[in-house]
Amino acid sequence: QVQLVETGGGLVQAGGSLRLSCAASGRTGSRYTMAWFRQAPGNERDFVAAINWSGGNTYYGDFVEGRYIISRDNAKNTVYLQMNNLKPEDTAVYYCAANPDGLAYTLNSYLEYQYWGQGTQVTVSS
Repeated sequence: QVQLVETGGGLVQAGGSLRLSCAASGRTGSRYTMAWFRQAPGNERDFVAAINWSGGNTYYGDFVEGRYIISRDNAKNTVYLQMNNLKPEDTAVYYCAANPDGLAYTLNSYLEYQYWGQGTQVTVSS
């Protein structure tokens, strides 16, 4: 069992940046694929980014357009999401997720991830 806790959300103006963190505990995690999803009210949970167990491979949702960077520090059992040039439409609850298959970084459906954090709110004002 893996527990995930997200931090770093908040209110930011359009064009600004935020860095989200996801700390893993329990049966961590260095061999897990880690991902970020987001969900706005009334919307489905959308794929944002994923990273394989070593950090050497990443995959992003189409809407990212180079604005976000996912990374991980296995020594700290933490995965990060650096978000730049934020837009009001990026407003959502951002969730961290884990899949025990460390090579599953191209999986972009929330149904493929077994472990989830509680989410952190990101609000971008115009």
